[in-house]
Amino acid sequence: MYKIKIVQTEKEFLYEPGKTLLEILLSENVFVDNPCNGKGVCGKCKVRVVSGIPGDLSSTEKELLKQEEIDTGVRLSCLIRPDSDMELELMQQERKHNVLNSGYVPEFAKDPDIRKQLIRIQKPSLADQTSFEDQVSRQTECPVIPAEVLSRIHFHEGLYTAVLHETDKGQLELMALEEGDTSELLYGVAIDIGTTTVVTSLVNMRTSEQAANDSMINAQKHFGLDVLTRITYELENPEDGAARLQEAIVESINAMIGNVCRDAGIEKEQIYEIAVGANSTMMHMLLGVDAVSIGKSPYAPMFVKARDIAAESIGLKAAPGARLYCLPSVSSYIGADIVAGAYVCGLQETNQNVLFIDIGTNGEIVFSNHGELLCCSCAAGPALEGMNISSGMRACEGAIEDMKISEEGIHVKTIGDEPPAGLCGSGIMAAVKELIRTGIVRKDGAFVKPDKLEETDYRRSMLQLNGKKREFVIVKEPASLLVTQGDVRQVQLAKGAILSGFYALLNQAGKQMKDLDQVMIAGQFGAHLPADSLIGAGILPEEIRDKLVYVGNSSKTGAYMALMSRTAKREMEELAGKMEYVELGTIEGYERLFADCLIFPDIAEGGSKGVFKRVRPLL
Repeated sequence: MYKIKIVQTEKEFLYEPGKTLLEILLSENVFVDNPCNGKGVCGKCKVRVVSGIPGDLSSTEKELLKQEEIDTGVRLSCLIRPDSDMELELMQQERKHNVLNSGYVPEFAKDPDIRKQLIRIQKPSLADQTSFEDQVSRQTECPVIPAEVLSRIHFHEGLYTAVLHETDKGQLELMALEEGDTSELLYGVAIDIGTTTVVTSLVNMRTSEQAANDSMINAQKHFGLDVLTRITYELENPEDGAARLQEAIVESINAMIGNVCRDAGIEKEQIYEIAVGANSTMMHMLLGVDAVSIGKSPYAPMFVKARDIAAESIGLKAAPGARLYCLPSVSSYIGADIVAGAYVCGLQETNQNVLFIDIGTNGEIVFSNHGELLCCSCAAGPALEGMNISSGMRACEGAIEDMKISEEGIHVKTIGDEPPAGLCGSGIMAAVKELIRTGIVRKDGAFVKPDKLEETDYRRSMLQLNGKKREFVIVKEPASLLVTQGDVRQVQLAKGAILSGFYALLNQAGKQMKDLDQVMIAGQFGAHLPADSLIGAGILPEEIRDKLVYVGNSSKTGAYMALMSRTAKREMEELAGKMEYVELGTIEGYERLFADCLIFPDIAEGGSKGVFKRVRPLL
């Protein structure tokens, strides 16, 4: 056994050799950023070895680390297999993240599945020996009291509060029987589980008011920052991979339930239903269902239908007998979060042409042709969330979220007005938009050659050569922040995927971009992405600028509506069955369409004079 000491916290622990340093640190709940889940491709899991023998420097580390980092003992923890005592200095810290927990809520009738009813139990006598169960059944119209409910009750005369659950077949079930009058205490929880973030709202089911909110980064981040990486973890760990992923998200939800209950001054035993919207992978992992099939051809999920189960069956801590309702999905890559968004936005009822998109690691798109719904998913990749970017980071304090380039220099806006630490998704989008606008990046995605710029051109000093590679320098000190050619390519691929998805759905419906009445933007990332960035980076064409509508976290809103309305549940289940999924790879000519959509808008002209013009539409 050997010992590891963390310099910043003085935390010490023992380990056995054989595992990577990253695996050892994560097992001890030590935060290390690792977007690729230890595959040695992202270069983010940096630690500084203060003392100890880390082993020889790998060729991958030589490629991904800067020379000054190597000279000061920085290593990639996923590529070290230690076998000595070590002292480590962590290179990252967990920061406060901005998480979207609100959004548009339509008007709807409130008719929740869960309700309470006061009943009175009479003292039995020799003349009347009516059982406790029969007295309860007679007053509640529940034919049978479950044995687990009976086991929690003492038979005596007095007032009780029955907690009733109406099933999808219209039958009443007795969830619990509480002594006295507890009719004022009826709460539920609405949750959106995203790949990156989890948002929770405590809802007073009597008044429909949201009593408290909480959010956190999805704890499954330790197993990878995107769904495919987590699926790979499950595949590589068949014995306990699914269980560990489930445990991580369940513990997160329980922690948030505890937080919202504390904030609202209630007990978790007063929560009777939990409604969840999530993408298909997250829903599988929440329920502990094998998600491996989602990650390999033909990408068929294990299930798509809604689920109504006992919350305690997966370890969620709420009232005895509390229900867990999981909203329905359509396919592996059109999950319950998108069904919720389509329902919230009324896409099935509109008499217009409406395009709905939730932008993230995957871009999920729904096109409503006067209520006829087509949907697709396009692999945007993690670049739009700040990952796979050389100076990328999550949207948290210190992240650059906006940027302007001018002759006066580079002006950045950071979250929390902290010193710039990296680029989040909106930051890299703003950077690319500005690079295109100023002509630093051409419409084919390549940086302009510095020697092609005049000596007096303000843009020349913003570029540097790393060998033969051109880089845009945002900040030089204390640590350099760059936009590399590879970063631009990552955004270009994401932009091509999303825009081609738009056109593919429109083409399938026989429509054109000019026929759109509205474009609805949903989700965490989309809410922080202004029209200038969406259009300037070419994700959307100029012609729909005035048609953009931001709807916020529609997944959580859908969970909230399901919590408060059994009608909403049934309608979302019906809606999911009517959404026609289009597999983009099967569309004739899609590869050419995708290639066309890679081209950035040709909006820059005039070099240092900053003269710009609008050119013809892309397609």
